[in-house]
Amino acid sequence: MAVKFTEEDPDGNGKDDTAGMVVPGTTTRGYLTWWFSTMLWSEGGGFVEKQGDGYVPAIDGAASVEAVEKLQAMFCDSKVVQPGASTADSSTTHTVFESGKGGIYLTGPYMLPRFDGSLGKDKYEVVAAPPGAGGTATALAEGENVYMMAGSANEKGQQEFAEFAASPAGQKIGLGVDNGGIIVRLPVNTTVDGAAERGDPRWDVFQKAYDTSGRNAPALPNWSTVRQISSEGLNGVVSDCSRDVAGAMGKLAGEIDEELEKQGAKG
Repeated sequence: MAVKFTEEDPDGNGKDDTAGMVVPGTTTRGYLTWWFSTMLWSEGGGFVEKQGDGYVPAIDGAASVEAVEKLQAMFCDSKVVQPGASTADSSTTHTVFESGKGGIYLTGPYMLPRFDGSLGKDKYEVVAAPPGAGGTATALAEGENVYMMAGSANEKGQQEFAEFAASPAGQKIGLGVDNGGIIVRLPVNTTVDGAAERGDPRWDVFQKAYDTSGRNAPALPNWSTVRQISSEGLNGVVSDCSRDVAGAMGKLAGEIDEELEKQGAKG
């Protein structure tokens, strides 16, 4: 489908100006790793894998290398990504998608209100990411409920607020159905049906993906550092089409291994 968006002039303006896939490929804050996680896991690969009480690199495994080769091909062979994808962050890619210059965009449910306003509900469709070569559809699942700051003079009040926020009443307020705001994207309380409360079945696509296919980042002492390292390694192979993927992932695996050692997280 990304190839069709790229090659078949979907907006009918007679110009070769539509990208099939909108990708936030910058290394800033590890964006490329964040975006690629869903694809990598669905292809059967991984950045690290559990071994004993710790982790070892997995990015140089056969399934991971094949997934990265597919990623490189999107930039270099089929060229389905938008111009400047290797340096784009989400503030840029949001705009590319809502301007009609990109056909497919992997993002979260928090973008629905914005795209409803900028594009219109009838102009785009919400679908779950498909299974990959690994035989499963595994989607990056991130989120939080309440942040409680250390050092509060009213810890009892903090706890009571957190309990209310996670309650059905608190979650329904956070859905923004009656107050115009969205604090809760997907309910953390299983008795609350976010799609039903909103009267919008599109939200159920995200909920089902989270419930059945969701996978969080590895529970490392400092995942953000590994995310940054891996993002830089991935960016290197999409920015240089002559780069040997297997060799580059072998080098990246060595860098991740060193970081795991530093964190005391090596299996």
